[in-house]
Amino acid sequence: MRQFSADYLRDTRRGMWDDREALADLELGGRERVLDVGCGTGELARVLAEESPGEVVGCDADRALPVVAGDALRLPFRDDAFDLVVCQALLINLPDPAAAVREFGRVSSDLVAAVEPDNAAVSVESTVETETGLAARARRAYLDGVETDVTLGGEGVREAFEEAGLSGITTRRHYHIRRIEPPYAERDLQSARRKASGEGLADDRETLLRGDLSTEEYDDLRTDWREMGRSVVEQMRDGEYRRAEVVPFYVTVGSV
Repeated sequence: MRQFSADYLRDTRRGMWDDREALADLELGGRERVLDVGCGTGELARVLAEESPGEVVGCDADRALPVVAGDALRLPFRDDAFDLVVCQALLINLPDPAAAVREFGRVSSDLVAAVEPDNAAVSVESTVETETGLAARARRAYLDGVETDVTLGGEGVREAFEEAGLSGITTRRHYHIRRIEPPYAERDLQSARRKASGEGLADDRETLLRGDLSTEEYDDLRTDWREMGRSVVEQMRDGEYRRAEVVPFYVTVGSV
């Protein structure tokens, strides 16, 4: 399973639940006991707790987090311990999503839900002319080298739910828009500096080279990426930089 840092997950999920309409099919208003599997830094768990009158439990493999420690394939709970089990951006990082969904169904007496993105359909618009093309270029190389299906989205999750034996499955597509614009947050400034230094691509070098990207092509990409990053930093200094990233995500719900 791919491991993400707390900072990465916090940035990825930042602002996703400003609009709670996407959670309507979870019927949170009537829940008594909810489990958030792979809760990470707790962004979704906090929303679940706000929207549900019942108890919300977080479960994560990272034992440093103040939640119940557990593996998504071997949850440390009895059968039917919850009436809703939900995960966010978890199945895309598992080699066998259906196995996890079956385990979710074991500990749920009613519903299982998954919130998963389609990372192949992400789009970027930027005031730096080269950023859109470079982001697409880096994404294609990353998707070619990653070992799990990070494009799972709706159809792949639905198939996992069906394979796990769930019924009454619904899938709805939504969009999460991450914007960077003045005044810039510190995390946005850090992101710009990482682009200018090439650190972000360096972190993913192994994955990028696992696909069809050659070492020379990676070096060329990183050179172009750093040049783009320097343009981002310059535009930020002038208060002119703006970026919008649109991530399609799917909320899939099924009955056990």
